[in-house]
Amino acid sequence: MAKINLLPWRQEYRAQKQKEFQQVAVLVVIAAGFATFMWMKTVDAQISNQNERNQILQTEIAALDKKVREIKDLKKRRQELIDRMRVIQELQGNRPLSVRYFDEMVRSAPEGLWLTSLKRSGNTMQVSGVAESNNRVSSFMRNLDQSEWYQEPNLTGVTAKPEFGEQASAFQMTVSVSGRKKEEDEQQGADN
Repeated sequence: MAKINLLPWRQEYRAQKQKEFQQVAVLVVIAAGFATFMWMKTVDAQISNQNERNQILQTEIAALDKKVREIKDLKKRRQELIDRMRVIQELQGNRPLSVRYFDEMVRSAPEGLWLTSLKRSGNTMQVSGVAESNNRVSSFMRNLDQSEWYQEPNLTGVTAKPEFGEQASAFQMTVSVSGRKKEEDEQQGADN
């Protein structure tokens, strides 16, 4: 048999395959590194993009919060103005009531009856006066009861006052203010 030496050929073949393997391994490592680098760049770009969007959203949210606060302040100021207007309207509406109450009181007082004091607390008015006779006091009470502005007159005391006449007497009474004006306002509001 002939002696053929296959070792150098095998070593060369093995060296060539090993070199090819190393080249492929280096290419795979480079490709993996490049892929990893590109993946990281893409993720960083996405994170950066999301951060920018978050920043824009936070800016818009802050602007909307500021507008909401302004709207709340405006609503509060509007309510305060409405309350002030209501108070002013009530004062303007109630202003002539005092005149009407006094006018009605004078119209209800018959001749021979003098009022010495009027005191109002809430819806109750305390009336003191002097009358020539008890009939004048009774007539005054009937007139007040029939009045549109007063109701429920209640005599609380009568004392003789001879210095004003034989049958003269001082009286004290309470009478409720009926609030006819309020009823008229409610009717006018219902008509509108």
